Amino acid sequence: MKALRILLLFFTGCGLTLSLARAEDGYRLWLRYDPVADETLRSAYTQAVGRVVLATPDGTESPTIAAARAELVAGLRGLLGREVAVECAKVSAPVSGGDEAYAITLGQGSAPTVVIAANRDVGALYGAFALLRQVQTARPVGELAVSGAPRIKRRMLNHWDNLTRFVERGQAGFSLWNWFELPEVIDPRYTDYARACASIGLNGTVLTNVNANATVLTEQYLVKVAALADVFRPYGVRVYLTARFSAPKEIGGLPTADPLDPAVQAWWKTKAEEIYRHVPDFGGFLVKANSEGQPGPQDYGRNHADGANLLADALAPHGGVVIWRAFVYSHEAPDDRAKQAYTEFTPLDGTFRANVFVQVKNGAIDFMPREPFHPLFGAMPRTPLAPELQITQEYLGGALQLAFLAPMWKETLESDTFCAGAGSTVARVIDGSVDRLGDSAIAGVSNVGTDRNWTGHPLAAANWYAFGRLAWDHTVTSEAIADEWTRMTFSNDPTVVAPVTAMLLASHETVVNYSMPLGLHHIMAEGHHYGPGPWVDDAGRADWTSVYYHRANEDGVGFDRTATGSNAVGQYRPEVAKVFGDPKRCPEKFLLWFHHVPWDQPLASGRPLWDEIALHYQTGVDAVRAWEKTWAALAGKVDAARHAHVAALLKRQEADARFWRDGCLLYFQTFSKRPLPAGVEPAEHPLDHYRNFRLHYVPGDPAMR
Repeated sequence: MKALRILLLFFTGCGLTLSLARAEDGYRLWLRYDPVADETLRSAYTQAVGRVVLATPDGTESPTIAAARAELVAGLRGLLGREVAVECAKVSAPVSGGDEAYAITLGQGSAPTVVIAANRDVGALYGAFALLRQVQTARPVGELAVSGAPRIKRRMLNHWDNLTRFVERGQAGFSLWNWFELPEVIDPRYTDYARACASIGLNGTVLTNVNANATVLTEQYLVKVAALADVFRPYGVRVYLTARFSAPKEIGGLPTADPLDPAVQAWWKTKAEEIYRHVPDFGGFLVKANSEGQPGPQDYGRNHADGANLLADALAPHGGVVIWRAFVYSHEAPDDRAKQAYTEFTPLDGTFRANVFVQVKNGAIDFMPREPFHPLFGAMPRTPLAPELQITQEYLGGALQLAFLAPMWKETLESDTFCAGAGSTVARVIDGSVDRLGDSAIAGVSNVGTDRNWTGHPLAAANWYAFGRLAWDHTVTSEAIADEWTRMTFSNDPTVVAPVTAMLLASHETVVNYSMPLGLHHIMAEGHHYGPGPWVDDAGRADWTSVYYHRANEDGVGFDRTATGSNAVGQYRPEVAKVFGDPKRCPEKFLLWFHHVPWDQPLASGRPLWDEIALHYQTGVDAVRAWEKTWAALAGKVDAARHAHVAALLKRQEADARFWRDGCLLYFQTFSKRPLPAGVEPAEHPLDHYRNFRLHYVPGDPAMR
């Protein structure tokens, strides 16, 4: 059996060569090592890169160095059209920036040498990918000499994958992890997944859904987890698992899962020891507890710190961490849902073990197309916070709509919390530079699946790429990320790069415009969350409905979160609260998030709120139509298969944008009693058509699991 696994792992080394022989289908993602098109530049690279030296303190070839060598050999062969020798050597001096840092230097002489120096083998691997990225994106020879070090230590994907291979909120096929065939059969995609993660600096992956299944913690499945960890390890990717809080009862035979029960504590200690026997570098547990029906410590009258510390104590001897999600809201709590995480967690600051992170969504509701930054950022100075970003587009059209999310994430990361004075941005809170807590983490809910192109939409891979680049360095601009990804994925041709990057950079705002503009939020269809549903008024509890959030009536629309309403603004620092709480100072993009505004209230444009809402919806539709023309003009410059696929999806997106516009405006018009302003197209159907429309069998819908 072991021999079979080794044989299959050997053949994964052929994956790059085999993929090069196929028609372009997106499988290679941004790791396309086709020849540099500019012959002058290719010649310059050839002269500058006579050989490559991977320099580390011990100078030996570990499995990670072997992976770096293989990537460089194959990549440079493809890009330059010739073989480049890649050798190992001892580093002459430490590289600044820590264990994962790298520094690339260019040497001169009869055989010009590129040296990739690092303090550890994984740093050399990151440097190898950085060198290839510079060549792929046609940077001048002098710019090949770069250095890098991550700003955040733990940079991971969260897979919402079930053991059945259903991916919750995923629309790119089934889970990559074929649990039934593991551990004997090692799919070559596992290696290519790890390569893709390493190429953008990701160093961790949570294999299983936060709505956890305790079965993954059994011996039968830990053997399978270990097989994946063995594949990922050379690429610096550590495995994490979700832990179901009730596991001691479900698979341990105990009568309770009370975190203060000695038998429960002993069970988790023994389970941790078992996991580390299988996976010595196991990263730790991600936990969703007492949220949306999941079991947790509150079932026993305990708090979140009690639950997290139980698991942290079991993992601490092995160097593992607990990542405890702050996405909680009580069935009983009558308060504004946007306030509940802050209310539950801030009193616990300083009571969590040192190896516990609290994982906080970018906003306080649930991955809405746009949210103000979560008030927990900057409010727990004695607890490391890990932002949770959603790469899969649950509320942004899934894998059918173009929505490049780097600008949305940058909006959150660059928001100033004022927790330690001006300049205390969310990014500086989470990278540790504000509170100096020593460890840091960031997570992205993955959008990958078994679709040949990994992410369903050919342009959705840009979000996987963008998350990794921002996790490594949150100061990189959205423009730079879009430019890199486009060049690596399609072409360095300026007539391709300019229009594609323009589409990417405009796309998030466009989806916001035609779905939830001006701070409107949670007005999507029930259950699958695809398409509009501002009329949803019965979903089992008030804060699962749309009417709870938009509160439209004849007077106006929007959720009053000022002191006259729920006072959610009071959870922010005074410098922030003064802005968000004043309708005259509040950014219009958040206006209806914090304020109930009259329909006839003039906005900055001078137009009344109703007209401005309607025009935002129309602007969104018009933008998608413009993309259709832009993309059509790229025929012949983008390979035919991907061009046709994107063209078809843009056609679908335009229809979806109209459906959002027409359904929402007809519904809100029943309250505003105002006509559509000039320039806004009338709806094709009456309101009942949109209210009664039903989608069935939507991929990723939890009802389909």
